[in-house]
Amino acid sequence: MAKKKLSPSELPVEDKLKLLYQLQTVLSEIDRIRTLRGELPLEVEDLEDEVEGLKTRMQRTQSSIESLRSTVNELKNNISVAQGKIETYKQQLDNVRNNREYDTLNKEIEYQTLEVELFNKRIREAQIAERAKQELLESSKTTLDERMQDLEVTKNELDEIVAETKADEEKLREKAKNLELSIEPRLLTSFKRIRRSTRNGLGIVYVQRDSCGGCFAQIPPQRQLDVRMRKKIIVCEYCGRILIDPELAGVKIEKPAEEPKRRTRRSSRKAQEPTDNDIEA
Repeated sequence: MAKKKLSPSELPVEDKLKLLYQLQTVLSEIDRIRTLRGELPLEVEDLEDEVEGLKTRMQRTQSSIESLRSTVNELKNNISVAQGKIETYKQQLDNVRNNREYDTLNKEIEYQTLEVELFNKRIREAQIAERAKQELLESSKTTLDERMQDLEVTKNELDEIVAETKADEEKLREKAKNLELSIEPRLLTSFKRIRRSTRNGLGIVYVQRDSCGGCFAQIPPQRQLDVRMRKKIIVCEYCGRILIDPELAGVKIEKPAEEPKRRTRRSSRKAQEPTDNDIEA
């Protein structure tokens, strides 16, 4: 008669620990594959952000250049208008009827002349600013080309690594998914929470040399006995990782060789017997 398949919550603690350790092994292998990629994904992301930033800066710079050119054209039109007025006023000087009209026309000519000088000054300032913006634009273009090349090289490098490890990672992820279905949801949630809180991603570790395999804190003998009994889930009192017996984890721990005991030399001198002189009557 076929045995009834137990639900994850009905499994013995020993089986739960075995499944957790198998899951930890698979997840550690996935972490190792990610480590192979190193900082490349972050480098790609940073380069993409930098490229977008350079493009935005170049667009703003180009808009500023166009605005400066528009300002220069407007100022040149103002100069033409002012020069036209000056010519008109000069022609009117020949037909003045009194000194008052003459002074008024001279003041208008002087005012428009000053306006022309001011417009020319603003044109020069705008042209200087335009040249500076143009230099910035050229510099940004050079930097953008360099960053685009760096991005292409880094992406190609990342794609090669991903292509090499993609198949293995997919198999490991599928295996991890199947293992998770066999583990009690509440225990799995706790395990994942422990993994997130640890720097090396280890949520379950075996006892080695009377210490926790995660934080290497000393484990009391009674707690080690509880771990070996496999009757309940035991966690490290210091780091919170789940503890498992090395034998259950399939790990063979070599015991350190015992140092030979030193032989103590016995004194060859015999105890002195008391003499008659030592004993008082």
